[in-house]
Amino acid sequence: MQPYKEDELVERLRDPASRRDAFAQVVAMYSEKLYWQIRKMVLVHDDADDILQNTFLKAWTNIDYFRGDAKLSTWLYKITVNECLTFLNKQRSMNNVSIDNTDVFLLERLKGDDYFNGDSVQLKFQEAILTLPEKQRLVFNMKYFDEMKYEEMSEALGTSVGALKASYHHAVKKIEKYLTKDI
Repeated sequence: MQPYKEDELVERLRDPASRRDAFAQVVAMYSEKLYWQIRKMVLVHDDADDILQNTFLKAWTNIDYFRGDAKLSTWLYKITVNECLTFLNKQRSMNNVSIDNTDVFLLERLKGDDYFNGDSVQLKFQEAILTLPEKQRLVFNMKYFDEMKYEEMSEALGTSVGALKASYHHAVKKIEKYLTKDI
């Protein structure tokens, strides 16, 4: 695969003659990164796989609407986040869970996931993350696991840098409190 130059790739995506090959390059470049972003939100491999497919399907069908105002990666993250939120809302609805409640149903699914091989500490950490409100969880995952810059997160989430910093700070405090409550 040739080195990545976003402006050239976007031009190839806009040209019907090269769109399919260019999109294949996008899928190859972003699949793993987006998969792990999704996996941190939904925890289960099969669900993450399905959401990743939906993300790329949505990106493919809406590629004509990509204006290039933001980076391609930011646009894909935005689609990914929306797909995750849609999935989580459907799961909450199916499980009769309020949006304000802890997403314990995700933890139960994680425990039954053949692809999860974490120990009790990792499970406790995931449980702590699941106690966070959805937006804080998203911000925490993007900053802690993906080491995203606040400016990138701001573009992808449409939230100010200051609000994101505050959200991350509160998330860290809540996780620390949760992990140390029995000590």
